[in-house]
Amino acid sequence: MISFPRDCIIPQDAQIADSVKFGPRVVLAGDGVVIRDNVRLDAACVIGDGVNVGQGAWVRAGAVVLRSVPSNAIVEGNPAQVVGYLNGNSPDRRPNPRHVDIHSLGDLARPAQVDLGVSGSALYLMRRITDARGALSVGEVPTEVPFAPARYFVVFDVPSMELRGEHAHKECQQFLICLHGSCRVLLDDGVQRCEVTLDRPDMGVFMPAMIWGTQYRYSADAVLLVFASRTYEANDYLRTYDEFLAEMESRKP
Repeated sequence: MISFPRDCIIPQDAQIADSVKFGPRVVLAGDGVVIRDNVRLDAACVIGDGVNVGQGAWVRAGAVVLRSVPSNAIVEGNPAQVVGYLNGNSPDRRPNPRHVDIHSLGDLARPAQVDLGVSGSALYLMRRITDARGALSVGEVPTEVPFAPARYFVVFDVPSMELRGEHAHKECQQFLICLHGSCRVLLDDGVQRCEVTLDRPDMGVFMPAMIWGTQYRYSADAVLLVFASRTYEANDYLRTYDEFLAEMESRKP
């Protein structure tokens, strides 16, 4: 049975996994709170009514959490916002997955492909042509883009505290390009995680099937273009991290 510091406030109907780590003066302030496995709740954080804190998440000291927290996310502030993610699933996880910085890759011949170390995910540097009339970026299918798209969608006008994605696909592949502004893309295969900042229209991220993908920290002017390899299929989505991990386990030989 889990033990709480004496100065914590825990309602009787709260659902709390045995592996949760409580700091002092933690307050679960409402009904229907769910705290999942391996969550860390730092000192004086407040969890609001009906909030679900996903497995492996870290709620930093003093955070006031009014909306559910994604698995493995780090949240802070009042109201709490996602400021990063934890790296990997080992017991000694540290903040922030490996971040691939485009500027650290040197002068690569284009088009170029950089393996991100997450089950086939890759960063693509597309051709860029610039002259006095302006700039153009181009990618040909299938020689420079990894699949022939069956559909596309565009994400824009996203408030900075909002998250997009937070799901995986059983079969669909995706290719993401931030045409304007910037956002962060987190790729997670259940074991390894990597984060990329998309902030230029000649750079794309390939997300294969069975990758848990999240996009966050959108700039106010961000416009994210996503190509998908399949038409919309509701049953292709894995919408919770638990479902994703279970599907990954079922596919092991």
